[in-house]
Amino acid sequence: MLTLPNLLTLSRIFTVPLLVALLWPAELGARWTTGYALAFGLYCLMGITDYFDGYLARAQGTVSKLGVFLDPIADKIMVGAVILMLAATRDIAGIHIAAAMIILLREIAVSGLREFLAGLQVSVPVSRLAKWKTTFQIIALGALILAGAVPHFPFVQLVGIATLWAAAILTLITGWDYLRVGIKHMD
Repeated sequence: MLTLPNLLTLSRIFTVPLLVALLWPAELGARWTTGYALAFGLYCLMGITDYFDGYLARAQGTVSKLGVFLDPIADKIMVGAVILMLAATRDIAGIHIAAAMIILLREIAVSGLREFLAGLQVSVPVSRLAKWKTTFQIIALGALILAGAVPHFPFVQLVGIATLWAAAILTLITGWDYLRVGIKHMD
């Protein structure tokens, strides 16, 4: 149970409060570029552990039920916390809140749907498009954090917002794909 891949996954969950704390002064109105820079570094480290926990589990043959259970939860906790903080700090604002809401609502809905289908012993594999959605999501949130550290480079914010919308569009498509599979198993 306490394999290196599972410890990496758990580290992502336990690191989320630190990530939030680094962004918190900005929510209070202070432009703390150092906090954003540290948050960006931490976010990148969390993303690397997300890659390596799965890679190591497969390479070492230590894929566990705990890891399979915790990995998507760790991802959703991290993404949800970052989106909420970026909205609170107004790094995501105006109409762009819609893209963030689409992503959050889909994550909640798909989690519920997966739980429902698991009770029916129906597995829904992650599609290649869903992996692209995750990639755009990670880039978007990372760019938006980085934009707070380098406000004199507005291009970074633009990349973050553009990829946030790309992730939101892919989120709708992949969410619909999951829903179609789920509807087949509902009474």
